[in-house]
Amino acid sequence: MTRESDDLTQRVEKLSPGQLECLELVDAHLSSKEIAAELDISPHTVDQRIRQSLQILGVSRRQQAARLVAQVRAPYQRLIHQSSHIPAPTEPRQTDEAISNQIRHADRAGSSGFAGPKTEQGHVSGRISLPLPFATRNQPRNEMGVGTRLLWIAIIAMGATFSAGMYLAGLESLARLLKG
Repeated sequence: MTRESDDLTQRVEKLSPGQLECLELVDAHLSSKEIAAELDISPHTVDQRIRQSLQILGVSRRQQAARLVAQVRAPYQRLIHQSSHIPAPTEPRQTDEAISNQIRHADRAGSSGFAGPKTEQGHVSGRISLPLPFATRNQPRNEMGVGTRLLWIAIIAMGATFSAGMYLAGLESLARLLKG
């Protein structure tokens, strides 16, 4: 180990358990409000712990502090690119495990419609998936890109325009009905 890494390790060891918890959640890209909800403390306490951590570690940004803590506690492991192509087995074999898997999923047999190709994550549908612009049980955080957000703004604007037009057409029809 070098002197610099020893110094960094000593600075990280000066952090309190609460400060380390907050920085680990910062490294997971959570906001102060989300960290507060996770740890059942106030957002002010989270910000205070992070400010103190920045001073102890000698950095200016919370992401830098979180990366330093992650580097000391567990070395950073880069994501490795994995090819999306998975070659098919050369000869079909049916093991006992495959048979039990078929039995376990027999309730899904005979479902109507084509679900699309099967992947490790499940069936892939042929239609384009557009994430909803609000929180759901499966997607509690907003992780949409700028393009998706702009698309939703355009869709909502067109829907509002269409709805307003239908409302005005209904009022006009009602006025004609009442006159005649």
